[in-house]
Amino acid sequence: MKIIAVGRNYVAHIEELKNDVPTEPVIFTKPDTAVLRGNEPFYYPSFSSSIHHELEVVLKINKVGKNIEEKFAHKYYDEIGLGIDFTARDIQSRLKEKGLPWDLAKGFNGSAPISDFVSKENFDLSNMNFDLKVNNELRQEGNTGLMIYTFDYLVSFVSKYFTLKTGDLLFTGTPAGVAEVKIGDRLQASLEGNVMLDFEVK
Repeated sequence: MKIIAVGRNYVAHIEELKNDVPTEPVIFTKPDTAVLRGNEPFYYPSFSSSIHHELEVVLKINKVGKNIEEKFAHKYYDEIGLGIDFTARDIQSRLKEKGLPWDLAKGFNGSAPISDFVSKENFDLSNMNFDLKVNNELRQEGNTGLMIYTFDYLVSFVSKYFTLKTGDLLFTGTPAGVAEVKIGDRLQASLEGNVMLDFEVK
C-alpha cells in the first residue's frame, strides 16, 4: 500500500502559505509506516518543533489501474475517509529553501492518521463539507467544491505516473487553517457532521 498526496489544491491554503498556484497537481508520497489507524495517539517527534495539521479527504483505491481516463476514474474508488497530513513545517521550510525533496517533513512515522472508510455513495463528492477541531476549537473548514483539481482528475493524473493498486490511499489536499499542534492537544475531524477521527497528541 502506498500513500499519494496532493499539495496546493485549495486556493486559500496556497495563499496562507504564500505559495504559487500550481499549473498542475503538486504530488508527493508517504511510506506506509506513516499511517496511524484506529485513533491511535500521535507522538510528537523529537526532530521537529513545528508540526502542523493538514486535514484532507482521502480516497481508497479499489482496483489496479494506470493511465486511467478521467471519465472512468470514479470506478477506481468507492470509499472515502479523512486523514491528517502532519507536516514538520520547520524541516519542510529548510528543505524548500535548498530546493530539496520534502520526504523528511512529510513521510515520518505516524504522519498520516486515517479514519475508517465509508461508501462514497452517501455523499455529493463535489459539495462535501469537512472540518477539524483542536481542543473543541474549529481550526479547519473545507468544502470539496473549492478544490482546484477534482477527485476524478487527480486519480487520472496520478495514474499516468504511478500504477494504482487496491488499498492505495490518495490524500486530496488541505483547506486553509493549518496550524501547529502541541502535546496534549485533542484532534477531532468530521465529514458532513459525522466525527471520523478523534485522537490525542502525546
